Amino acid sequence: MLTPYDFQENISQRAQYIEQRLREGSPVIGISFTDGLLLFSLKRRGRKVYEIYDQLMFSAIGNQSDIETMRLAAIDFTHKEGYARSPDDVTIQRVVGSALSPALKKGFGDAMTTPFVMRSIFAELGPQPERDLFYVLNYDGEFFQQERFAVVGGSYQAEDSAIKSLEDAYGKKVPTFEKSLPLAIIAWGIAREAAVGEGLAGVSEERARQRVREEVESASLEVGVLERNTTKESRFRLVPHETLEKYLQHL
Repeated sequence: MLTPYDFQENISQRAQYIEQRLREGSPVIGISFTDGLLLFSLKRRGRKVYEIYDQLMFSAIGNQSDIETMRLAAIDFTHKEGYARSPDDVTIQRVVGSALSPALKKGFGDAMTTPFVMRSIFAELGPQPERDLFYVLNYDGEFFQQERFAVVGGSYQAEDSAIKSLEDAYGKKVPTFEKSLPLAIIAWGIAREAAVGEGLAGVSEERARQRVREEVESASLEVGVLERNTTKESRFRLVPHETLEKYLQHL
């Protein structure tokens, strides 16, 4: 017979196991800019950034199989929602809050199931930059909303360090894509270094740049963009590798 203590102990152990697994993952940085919003990360294999619906995209850190399951669940929900209701009813809040969060919370609290090893970030494009939204969804079903930028990383402290760097650099004026991408690269380096480096706090910008230079030797940049003003049928695009290489040369 399980006691409340046994339940709490099980939850604590599951959380520790997941957080240890996530520590080695590649962070994801989301930034809103003048003509759209982006999700940035480094990948070693497979994709990291995906379109979910017309104005929604997704990325995550964690087990690839869990990420793929989450991606497919989000796509399935959004398309059913758009068909049964209308495309305007497909919002980031309904995807995360109504469809995905309850399932994650139930799975995490069930000692007889294997929990998801992942933290995910969902981005929703608005008509203006101030209407852009990011939702960060945790492995236990908890989620929170952010504006302007968002981070998922290998530890909560790593995320806080990257968020602090973005707060200092973003400013009051919404940046262009050309200015936002370097911010994302530095924030990624800070989050990654804070999670796996020797020190967990106070990562300098130079050390963040060095971390990125080291990591790109065995990985490649990936940036997904939702374009605000476009005549194309799809607002989503992956930034070409050649374009990203130009930014790396200035690290």
